[in-house]
Amino acid sequence: MKLANRFVRSATWEGMAADDGACTPRLIGLMTDLAKGGLGLIITSHAYVSREGQAGPWQLGVYSDALVPGLESMVKAVHENGGKIVMQLAHAGFFANAKLTGRTPMAPSNVEGFAKSPRREMTAEDIRNVVKSYCAAAKRAQNAGFDGVQIHAAHGYLLSQFLSPAFNRRSDEFGGEIGHRARALVEVLRQIRQTAGRDYPVLVKMNCRDFIENGLELEDSLKVGNLLVSEGIDAIELSGGVLIGSKLSPSRKGIKSEKKEAYFQNDARAFKKNVNAPLILVGGNRSFEVAERLINQGVADYISMSRPFIREPALINRWKAGDLRRATCVSDNQCFVPARKGQGIYCLTEERERKK
Repeated sequence: MKLANRFVRSATWEGMAADDGACTPRLIGLMTDLAKGGLGLIITSHAYVSREGQAGPWQLGVYSDALVPGLESMVKAVHENGGKIVMQLAHAGFFANAKLTGRTPMAPSNVEGFAKSPRREMTAEDIRNVVKSYCAAAKRAQNAGFDGVQIHAAHGYLLSQFLSPAFNRRSDEFGGEIGHRARALVEVLRQIRQTAGRDYPVLVKMNCRDFIENGLELEDSLKVGNLLVSEGIDAIELSGGVLIGSKLSPSRKGIKSEKKEAYFQNDARAFKKNVNAPLILVGGNRSFEVAERLINQGVADYISMSRPFIREPALINRWKAGDLRRATCVSDNQCFVPARKGQGIYCLTEERERKK
């Protein structure tokens, strides 16, 4: 997959899909704006691969063939405007929304301390069915024309839960040492490869660390990275933290200087040294100078951002035109306020500034 540049729009929940997860004209419009804005690659928001894996309302879905025509329209709009687009495949697992799915969320283990509502431990058959769901979703994405898929194994969603000792207390072949905890993720990659083919781009988003007690640490993350390389992963997007109480840890707020940018860069250095795969680095990137330095120093191969493109979908074109001021995003997370109300994601801070 040849990209126009090294800038990537990281998966961002837009809150613009229909109630059943179908693509909407508004969501297609947003993807069009991002493509016109000069990005090298767009990664969709986390699309749930099965009904019981839905994380929240107005989330994009890829669990049914009936959703493919809408997804085809999304891809067509991006391609017509010179962009490339990858679909992120996800299952919320422990954090699935029971009110929306009508089912008890399932997880690697029924651990306490993360949520008050009931959870059930997955059986081996449950795991096999989830792997099949990822595989079928990847084929739908391929049929819809997406340039590739990204497996979501970060931020405490299901495949991230399997990797994390905090969530995975299993004693079977899917629990214990990291090779076993990574088995579900490896199986997903392996079966997508078998179905989509060796030449279809398959990426993964994974944590460097969970940043919680007894969570995934860097040493095990590096082992997972190498397992994925041996199975033919095409690129790794490196992130960190776990979704607990609607927040990711460490804090994403207050990125007001270059020193606070790229807060996973030290872990990225370890990945570049030990894992032979193209590396996409997300996490607090805000300025062209920092991005250029990270690339020139070999810390990462691609620079990924999320919130800056909510406020400035044409940020990359601005930089290409010579205006190298840092992104105007102030990292206050106010963009998610309207999305949670069903209004779709947008920069609330920019709106308030315009009205002053």
